[in-house]
Parts: sequence; structure tokens; C-alpha cells
Amino acid sequence: MHMIFRTLWHMWFIGPRGRKRGFTDISRSRFRVWPTDLDLLGHMNNGKYLSIMDVGRFDLIQRNGVMDLFRREGWYPVVVGQTISYRKSLNPWKRFWIESRILGFDEQAVYMEQRFVRRPDGRTPEIYARAFVRARILRRSGGVVPITEVIEKSGAADTEFHVPEEVLAWGHATRLPSTRDDATSVWE
Repeated sequence: MHMIFRTLWHMWFIGPRGRKRGFTDISRSRFRVWPTDLDLLGHMNNGKYLSIMDVGRFDLIQRNGVMDLFRREGWYPVVVGQTISYRKSLNPWKRFWIESRILGFDEQAVYMEQRFVRRPDGRTPEIYARAFVRARILRRSGGVVPITEVIEKSGAADTEFHVPEEVLAWGHATRLPSTRDDATSVWE
């Protein structure tokens, strides 16, 4: 199934009908590995994980009410960094869930964790892959929305978040220069 259909399906049918979530709650979106998700080795392509993570994040912000805030304010989220680790392959026709949650903020970005989870044979949920995502919030009219404004207008100020130190260190270590600064590609 092409990603646009999955995205629309989740945005129009699944997300609006799902249970509402708080800022620290976990959103779970169910998927199945389709033949169009496979690479030449017969398991889900590593790039498809990132596309499905997009759908999972939209589900999360739809269920926790942030999507309404973004529409009202003319804001939109963009991923500025992500890292993913793979533990087990997702094979054809297998069902899985993407679990998404907001970890918290630093002075520039929102941090999220996303997990690909299966329950083989009805057992305890098992992590197949895990990712950390760093996102900025932009204005449709141009410019970046300060994190303090995002926290204030979303009501997240009353919520206790915890971004692990190693995730914050990764976020700081992988930043690229601002779009206003020079970023010439020179290999050393």
C-alpha cells in the first residue's frame, strides 16, 4: 500500500476515532507489512520505517490535540534529525504497531521516541526497532516557533517530561548550522 493511502487512512479514519491522549501518553498505530514495503531481501525496507514513523507522529499529534493547535496557529512540524536502530526484521504480511511518545524539549526542538512493536504468538510486546526523532515547529508564514511558545500555547508547561541525557547529547551533536548560516560542503 502506498504511503499516501496509509497516511490518509490514519488521518481521516483511524486518528479521529482513536482515544484521546495526553502529552506524555503513548499513541499506538497498527500496521501490516505489505509487499510494497519490502526490499530485495524480502523484509521491510529501512526507508519504509521512516515513512511509517511519519504516520505514527501524525496519529500522536492528532490524538493529543496538538494538530488542532498547529492548524489554528499556522504551524507545522518538521523533522530535523532522527536515528533508528533495528533489532529484528519485519517480514511480509506481519502485523506490527508503531508506538509514539513525546519525550520533551530542549531550547530548540521537540524530542520523540518511536518503537516498532510486535506480539509474536500473542506474547508480551517485543521491540523490533526503536527511533529517536528531533523536530522543530515552523510557521507557515515563515520562521521558527520558539519552543517556549509551543509549550505555553499547547498547555505542555504543566506536564513533566524527561528526555534522556544521551538523547539530548545526540540532538546537540548532530545539529546542522542554521539556514541563515553558511553550510558549505567541504570534506576534511
